[in-house]
Amino acid sequence: MYYTNNKLQNGFTVDLLNWYRLHQRHLPWRETVDPYRIWLAETMLQQTQVATVIPYYQRWLGKFPTLKSVAKAHIDELLKYWEGLGYYRRCHYFHKAAKEVLTKHKGAIPRQLNMFRSLPGVGDYTASAVLSIAFNLPLVTMDGNVRRVGARLLRRRNLTPFNRRVIKHKLQRWLDQKRPGDFNQALMDLGNLVCRPNQAHCHTCPLTKYCQAYQTGRPENYPHVVRRKPIPHYQVVAGIIWHGNRFLIQRRPESGLLGGLWEFPGGKVQAGETSQAALLREIREECQAEVEVMGEIGSARHTYTHFSITFTLFHCRFQDADGVPNGATRRWITPTEVPNYAFPKVNHKLFSLLDQQGWYV
Repeated sequence: MYYTNNKLQNGFTVDLLNWYRLHQRHLPWRETVDPYRIWLAETMLQQTQVATVIPYYQRWLGKFPTLKSVAKAHIDELLKYWEGLGYYRRCHYFHKAAKEVLTKHKGAIPRQLNMFRSLPGVGDYTASAVLSIAFNLPLVTMDGNVRRVGARLLRRRNLTPFNRRVIKHKLQRWLDQKRPGDFNQALMDLGNLVCRPNQAHCHTCPLTKYCQAYQTGRPENYPHVVRRKPIPHYQVVAGIIWHGNRFLIQRRPESGLLGGLWEFPGGKVQAGETSQAALLREIREECQAEVEVMGEIGSARHTYTHFSITFTLFHCRFQDADGVPNGATRRWITPTEVPNYAFPKVNHKLFSLLDQQGWYV
């Protein structure tokens, strides 16, 4: 059997950390022990690739160098710096958590697992990653890369809740108690660089002598990948509704998809509807007002995690614009004011069309 000998277990850890010393990825959040910066990185990295995160991380820290600066900022300002990164609920939770650290913990990020885990938006993975890296707490992190490496080491075909617990328990036994952060990051890097989903580069792996899936000759078969069902596609329409040289934008509810971002009024096209009929209906429902459709600007496609859309934008004009005043959730702005607001990525694709065609009708 594998890993029954303490000497083997120690060898596993030594081999892993020696490999990490030579091959680790050099990332900006690994150049600090500041728990705020590590926490920010782990939050941004959720469901987002490293290469995408790096410029956002650096730009954010240029504006918000401390957790206190995040807590004191308005959410609209934070969303602007998060704009384009996606999964905006992370930004809302990070803001709420920062304020809670300031008010309940005197500005000091908690070192205790249960206290840090209780902050808004902090899950098991984020808590174990931040506390192991920033404070050397002996906690194992379990992201997708680590689960895959663990499944191959132990030859676990299915990542059932039971098998996930087995993998975590084993990794906890092998964890380097003095360098838990390096141990966790080494496993992440191994999964990212070597033990990849469809390409297990076993010839460069430091752990083949410990790996049960390697002994089968088909390590890529572990773990079994559940194929996703095709995602639905929707037609979405919106209007850039003019009143003089200004147009109307509205803010999405904080909870839900793209929470807190600004957008054009509009919505999904229902079965049997034309695009213009859907647009008139949506604006009537959202703004309690009638518009005149002036002409189509163009369309853009965008894919989210669970669905995709074709987004079509029309020039419009209110019949009575004075009935839609500025407020907390609606604003009349000029094209030059667009950079002051955070919009979904698909809106920026349409802004590019407007830049090419000319904004005004």
